[in-house]
Amino acid sequence: MGEKVSAIIFEGGNPQSPPEKLMFQVRNATLLDNIEKMKKVKEIDRIFLSTNYPDLAEEASAQGVEVIKNDAKNFHFGEMLQTLINEYDLNNVFYFGGASIPLIQPEELSRICQILLSGSEVLLANNSQSADLVAFRPASMINRINLPPMDNMLANVLRDEADFELQLMPLTLGIVFDLDTPMDILLLAASSYSGQRTREAIGKLDLDLDRIYQAKKVLAGYYEDVILMGRVGAPIVAYLNTNIKCRLRIFSEERGMKALGRLGQGEVVALMGFFIEEVGIDKFFEYMERVANCALIDTRVLFAHFKLDLSETDRFYSDLGMYQELKDPFAREFTRRAMESRIPVLLGGHSLISGGLWALAGEIVKEINN
Repeated sequence: MGEKVSAIIFEGGNPQSPPEKLMFQVRNATLLDNIEKMKKVKEIDRIFLSTNYPDLAEEASAQGVEVIKNDAKNFHFGEMLQTLINEYDLNNVFYFGGASIPLIQPEELSRICQILLSGSEVLLANNSQSADLVAFRPASMINRINLPPMDNMLANVLRDEADFELQLMPLTLGIVFDLDTPMDILLLAASSYSGQRTREAIGKLDLDLDRIYQAKKVLAGYYEDVILMGRVGAPIVAYLNTNIKCRLRIFSEERGMKALGRLGQGEVVALMGFFIEEVGIDKFFEYMERVANCALIDTRVLFAHFKLDLSETDRFYSDLGMYQELKDPFAREFTRRAMESRIPVLLGGHSLISGGLWALAGEIVKEINN
């Protein structure tokens, strides 16, 4: 039969606010869709799920998944992963967060597994600086590193401390799109992608997709100007330049800020942040409206530059444009001005200006070809 791959999924938390519960519903549906896809991949023989959600654990177990319950209060990513690998004596591991690949297809999963099994020491990741998909063998190398507290650090630590050579996974929409913020849900809702459970979960939500459709119209136009701001990577720029006609105005800053520890140490600085300090929020948007027809902004870089103490709930409210719910003056005013801008402005995290934008452009390409 040959060697097989063990898939490991971590998913957990303690959702309290409306936007967190929204994420919870869709992420769980996506995870169950992904399990169904993995069951079709011949290279995968075991699927593990570490979670603190009882209902999710029950449904995953019914699909044949080996469930390990965790304590969200005392959870440490690296320690949990190490314990699982050692306890079950795993050698070929493919790790990903619960809903990090909502658009992945079985053939893409199979290809990653084939590459993983092709050498004696292999490390694969979907991002060279901050990965949330990591496949590696031998998995015992987890015992030779300082265990990272978050999954974004895993690939880098394995490379730097266990002497792996890091390879990038083949970049496709299924690999780069991550269900990480409410904006990603909005983008999914406005597309024809995703699995059955995910579509059903999204269909129950009352979502305002007007800004998404406006932005999509600009991207589908003829060389209209589009601003991309935040942790913009080369792959999405290459995809846009190859597949659609638009003029990009790119301000790429602070890639890897979480994985490199810059966020945690308060070291994040952004040129656009300094610009806002000089001219103010209102002028900032006035200038954007003069030079572009649409803007997609990874707000996490700006929020970190201004050292805002925002909860995940606050960041999610900003993504949804619900500025009335924000107490922080900067976040509230920035979000309000974005919602009232004369051009469509989409706010989100890194996934917005990577996989989310890829999905938007992919929809346009499909429509053109059809």
